[in-house]
Parts: sequence; structure tokens; C-alpha cells
Amino acid sequence: MSFLDSLLGGQGQQAGAGSMIGVAGQLLQQAGGVQGLTSMLQQHGLGDAVQSWVGTGTNQAVSSDQLGQALQNGGMGSIVQEAASKMGVDPSVVLNGLSQVLPHAVDHLTPDGQAPAAGQGGGFNFGMLEGLAGKLMGGQA
Repeated sequence: MSFLDSLLGGQGQQAGAGSMIGVAGQLLQQAGGVQGLTSMLQQHGLGDAVQSWVGTGTNQAVSSDQLGQALQNGGMGSIVQEAASKMGVDPSVVLNGLSQVLPHAVDHLTPDGQAPAAGQGGGFNFGMLEGLAGKLMGGQA
């Protein structure tokens, strides 16, 4: 399986880590990168959690309900709906997976404790999550 297949959850990985990394990537692309996504999530109630993801300390957990509310209020609920439809699962399954993967994705993309500005590498491409996919999927077939 190619790396892109892994990211997009190919070959029957219903709602596995690869699928969730792909959805996280879509959210990052839609928001205009790490800074855009973190800013939107902060504006919609996840400020402390998002700061912990960007910072160098322990990542604060968020519930799937909290994340779903923030994404919906930030105008990104349709990405979750589309992903759920493509995977053939309920949106709550996607939100549950994202609540696990998104903190790691943001943390992975901000190794120095700061989100890059849009003009300074703040854009996003799926290759940026390659290392994360290896970490999260390392022990899984």
C-alpha cells in the first residue's frame, strides 16, 4: 500500500488511523494550514487544548463532542460529514478518531512550539504528515 493510500485510509481501513490522518489533512488544507486551523479551533472554544497541541508540553485531550462543535461552528462540519459518508460510518466515529489524531497532527506540525505563519511554510501538504502516519500506524498492519 502506498503512503497516500495509507493517509486516505485505503484498502478497507474503515475508520483507522490512516483515514483519520487523511481527514485531519483535509481540515488543515481547508483551513489554510496549521495556523488557520488552530486559530479557528481557538475561536470556537478549544483555546487551551489547541495551545497545548502547539506547545511543547503534553497534549490536552478534547472530546469528540467538543471537537465536533468547534468544527461545525467554524464552518468545517461538512468535511466530517463527507469523510463519514465515504467511509460508511457515522460522523461520530470520524469525530472520535479526529479527537485522537488531530492533537498529534498539530503537535507533529509544530515541533518548535509555534504554528508557522501562512507566508512562512504555513501552507499544508499531505507529505508533512508522513512522519506522523509512521508513528501512529507503526504497529498496525
